[in-house]
Formats: sequence, structure tokens, C-alpha cells
Amino acid sequence: MQPLLALVDCNNFYVSCERVFRPDLVDRPEVVLSNNDGCVVSRSQEVKDLGIKMGVPLFQIQQRVEQHHIKLFSSNYALYADMSARVMSTLEAFAPSLEVYSIDEAFLDLTGVYPCRQDPIAYGQRIKKAVFRATGIPVCIGMGPTKTLAKLANFAAKKWKKTGGVLDLSDSARRIKLMKIVPVGEVWGIGSRTTTKLNQLGIYTVWDLATQPTQRIQEQFNIVVARTVLELNGIACLELEEIAPDKQQIVCSRSFGRRLLHYHDLFSAMAEFVSRAAEKLRQQNSVAGYVTIFIRTNIFAEHEPQYQRSASRKLAFPTQDTRVILGIVDRMLSAIYKPNYSYYKCGVQLSQIRSETSPGQTELFDFTHNNLPEENRLLMKTVDQINQRFPKGIAIATTRIDETWKPKASSKSQSFTTNWKELVTAHCK
Repeated sequence: MQPLLALVDCNNFYVSCERVFRPDLVDRPEVVLSNNDGCVVSRSQEVKDLGIKMGVPLFQIQQRVEQHHIKLFSSNYALYADMSARVMSTLEAFAPSLEVYSIDEAFLDLTGVYPCRQDPIAYGQRIKKAVFRATGIPVCIGMGPTKTLAKLANFAAKKWKKTGGVLDLSDSARRIKLMKIVPVGEVWGIGSRTTTKLNQLGIYTVWDLATQPTQRIQEQFNIVVARTVLELNGIACLELEEIAPDKQQIVCSRSFGRRLLHYHDLFSAMAEFVSRAAEKLRQQNSVAGYVTIFIRTNIFAEHEPQYQRSASRKLAFPTQDTRVILGIVDRMLSAIYKPNYSYYKCGVQLSQIRSETSPGQTELFDFTHNNLPEENRLLMKTVDQINQRFPKGIAIATTRIDETWKPKASSKSQSFTTNWKELVTAHCK
């Protein structure tokens, strides 16, 4: 039996989440902005048609926003995460195996699913309608015998409306026809640098890449691109990951709502990021052995003095304790901080991550995390449980002294699905 995988991708996900609760915005130009209302991170189709690119800073398009009456929204990640969970929960009913690939994408293994074997397109339309009925989120679905072909099918399903939002590339003739008109840069995993090098070798379309000898591609590039060639030819090299792998790096950073001039302000923000990163570390039952921090001024403010520095340190023993990591960060920040600068952004990265139950490799006289008192781990676990149950929760005192640095969110929508006080209210006339 030929494998059949499907990629379900939400259309303009953040914008679509906002429209679920604001139907008056349907068919109107709408943009969702990044943290601190800095850049465009999601666009409605109407905004795409205006030629506004993803990631463009808001100040560069302010005139066009006013000219075309574009509705702006600050990011509401709690809402988007909850809506994503609802979409994924709906999809679970249609396939025995599901991989949540990102907040707005999921792979489904439809191999052997009887209704799908009879008519894959009809089954895809059934999934599409079910997700919209249950969540209000529009999706497109691409199908194929490999994950790469499912991705390619999804690209075509979004680009060409004649597909009805669902396309199956199991048929080799249809597959070849599509490959010959799609640029090679649209292939999953082929970045801009690889695209440039492929073009230099005379490889411009997906079909050009699919017909290359895998050995030649591996010699010219690497095993990853060679596997992509096999996937394009229907030979599966990438398995479905039903359980998401643990993160090997955890990064937490934000730009500030105001410029920070003093050390205690900067440290308060850094403490917040350390707390969040350590919480994510504990969620996957891991410990980190290496910490990196960075600070910087606003690179777009060319008239202001510029300064950026980073610092890294290997921990004496891997840990997941917020207090231990924060103490090390405090010393590193003291070393790289310089007064008389207007700081715009900072962040922390945890790396050398491994399972907390893994013994790992240590130096002869190093202490391992297993030597830490059990009450330390229980304390951190208790803090996490309290924060999950109560929105305001508890935190390191440093993070609550001054919160005016927090990013701007002047156009944030309500927490329609995660806060009892902000539920949607319907009025009858």
C-alpha cells in the first residue's frame, strides 16, 4: 500500500484567529504585529495583494496603513496557542497518527484510512470543512507519499484556487506537471543560499532538482538535500514524529516598550527571560549546561550611540533551577553592561540541553545535578504548577519591581478563549 501523508496548514493563522471573533474584518486588510508592535508577522490576503512583505517594520509602511485603512493587531499568543490546540484536536479524529509540526501546521498519516483510499480529495475537503466548522480557521491540505511532496502539494493548494484548497500528488503525472512550473526555492528545506547555488548549476525548477542523481547532489551539497531529491521522487526519508523532540536550544528575548538606561531595569527584563526559559526547560524535563546572554541598542536609531555585547558561560553542573541560572546571568550582565547607552533589546539562550535523568559526561571533580537537594527541584515544580493555575502566579522578585519595560501591545485583542472576564458577549436586539 502506497503511503499517503497530508500537511494541513492554517491560512494566515494569526489573522484568521482574530477574524474568528471579529467577523466584521473578513475581506478587509488586516495585519498582526510582532512583539512591541514592531514588524508584520501575519497578513491577510488583502494585505498581501498590496505588496506588503512579511517581516517589514511597521514604521516603514505607516503611510500605506493609513492610506488603505489596514487594521492592526498586537500579537496575542495566548489566543493563538489555544486556537492551535483546538485545530490539532479536531485533526486527531481524521488520522491514526499526527505530527504537530508548528503552531499552524500538522502532518497526518492517512495511509490505509478507508474513506481516504476511496477518494483522497473528498476526504481532504471533509477535513477542511470540519476544522472550519469547529474552529472558524480556514486551512489548505496537501497530500503525497512523502512529507516533502505533501508540503509541495500544500504550496500549490494555497497558490491556485482551482484546487479548492486540497491537492493530492500521489499521481506521478500530476506531480511532474506541477514540478515543472514551481521554482526550486519553494521546496521544503531549500533555503535562499541553496537556491542560488542550485541556479548556478542550472537547476531552476522542482523538476530539475528531482531528476538529479542523488549522489551528485550529496557531493555538491549534503545528505539533507540528497534526501530531499529522494522524497521528491516518492521515496520516504522523513518519518512522522508523533512525539515532539526536546529542544536542543531554548531562546527567550524581546525588545522593550521603552529604552532602558539603568542596570537594574535591564536586569529586571533579563530575569523575566531567564524565568521563562527555565520554565520551558523544566516542561521537557531537561537541564542546561551552557548559558548565553546578549544586550543591544536599537540598530535602526542611527543617530544614537550603538553598543551590543554577548557573554557565555559553561555551568559547573547542568541545572534547571531558575535561581542558579539567574545568579550566573547577573554576573555576566555586570561584566558586559555599559552605562550611558539606551538599550532596546536583550535575551538569554540555554544550550547543551539534556534529559534531567541522563548522567551525561562530567569532569572528575564536578558535581552533577543529582547531587542537588531534592527540595530545590520540588520548589521549582511547585512554582510552575502555581503559575499554570493562576495567571498572575509567582515569580522572582526582581521581575516584578518594574514592568514598564515590557513590550507595547497597544492593539491587542481580548483573551476570548483563555480568560473568563474576556469571553465573547452576544447582544440580542
